[in-house]
Amino acid sequence: MASFDLVSKVDIQTLDNAVNTASKEITNRYDFKGNHVVIDLNKKEFILNLEADSEMKLQQITDVLISKTLKQGLAAEIYDMSKEPVPSGKIVKKTIPVRNGIKQEDAKKIVKLIKDGGFKVQAAIMDDIIRVTAKKIDELQAVIQASKGWGLGIAFQYVNMKS
Repeated sequence: MASFDLVSKVDIQTLDNAVNTASKEITNRYDFKGNHVVIDLNKKEFILNLEADSEMKLQQITDVLISKTLKQGLAAEIYDMSKEPVPSGKIVKKTIPVRNGIKQEDAKKIVKLIKDGGFKVQAAIMDDIIRVTAKKIDELQAVIQASKGWGLGIAFQYVNMKS
């Protein structure tokens, strides 16, 4: 039986490198000289804290951060951008959680999408991993191709492929 694991993991060192290069670029930019800018990554809780003088500058920081993340080989979907910026005195703060692992309700949606897709595979949820097994590797490759078009906002990795 062929199988693979569908995961959504973020390498913290690669993320830290992306945050550091984004921070370096922001501090060297002319339009940010003399302005209040904070880019802080909490490695234990996978939370990114951003602070700037205005929402526009905060959006520019976010854009630079996403571009540096993509250059490091991470997907932009690792950031949960659903929270709105919060004004705090003269500065604007934004907390961006980093998605690491597949949540239980998302895992159930993924298994349902696999079953509704008509693939000849079995999908099992194992904590924050989804193991997909099939008799033929072609079926697994079809699931991988289909998962790229689901648009769930989750960055998938396909690991532990066995044939």
